[in-house]
Amino acid sequence: MPPLLHESDPMTVASKRPEFRNINAFSDLPSYRLPVAGLISILHRISGVLLFVLLPFIMWLFDKSLSSEISFARFRSAFTSGLWIFPAFIVKLVVLALIWAYLQHFFAGLRHLWMDLSHAAVSKEFGAKSAQAVLIASLLLTVILGAKLFGLY
Repeated sequence: MPPLLHESDPMTVASKRPEFRNINAFSDLPSYRLPVAGLISILHRISGVLLFVLLPFIMWLFDKSLSSEISFARFRSAFTSGLWIFPAFIVKLVVLALIWAYLQHFFAGLRHLWMDLSHAAVSKEFGAKSAQAVLIASLLLTVILGAKLFGLY
């Protein structure tokens, strides 16, 4: 039988497991700094849910844009005069949210594929840099396409 170790013994202190405490959602979470890679992971999930929830609207937009000239005119009028009880500004904001969700999900998905295929890309530095690239690319293209959607150019 192995000898029992005392708390004053250096072997016991060195092998002692770390103690974890429960976090308080009101005091600990606001001060927690989430890494950029973690933020991109959360945004990837949010954008996927948004695309899934708005899938009927996406299908309606696709159907109205391709069915006939009359339905395409109705499609275009949704962006100028509104749709049902929603004014055109709200329709454009929903489409802008869809644009962001698609771009965010697309670029984050490419990032995940690259990390899965390239074993050299699995490092903390690459994770941070690629997450920043995804965030910048998706936001920049969203701003450019949003400016076009709202008629700024």
